[in-house]
Amino acid sequence: MHVTKFITLAVILVLISVFAVGQQAPAQNPPSVKHVPITHTPSNSGKEMFNSYCAVCHGKDGKGNGPAASAMKTPPTDLTLLAQKDGGKYPAAHVSAVMKGQASTPSHGSQDMPVWGPLFSSISQGHESQVQQRISNMVNYVESLQAK
Repeated sequence: MHVTKFITLAVILVLISVFAVGQQAPAQNPPSVKHVPITHTPSNSGKEMFNSYCAVCHGKDGKGNGPAASAMKTPPTDLTLLAQKDGGKYPAAHVSAVMKGQASTPSHGSQDMPVWGPLFSSISQGHESQVQQRISNMVNYVESLQAK
């Protein structure tokens, strides 16, 4: 009689354990950033370039909330606060230098965040004036995103 109760109790504990293990959520892979080749976007539209190249991390609103932001080691900068963080003056020269790879930021130039100057050069087939136009239009568009 005691053996039957013991076996019944053991079976119930095993079934509960199996059920509990089966209910656990499957292990989730950490989010990752998918690296894809740069595509050609017209150089005359800062907004189009921003949406194609920057919004995936910085978000379409520039606040650092893009779909890939959660996979970044360093959270993307809230680009709408650049002027506010620089005493109310938009740091156009610094933004341009970051895009060209001439100034460092936590993410730009890392594997997560590319330096755009060389990539713009590759899609502009080395035409420096077009690279400068791209960077200038992108800098101007980011300026338009500044918080008022």
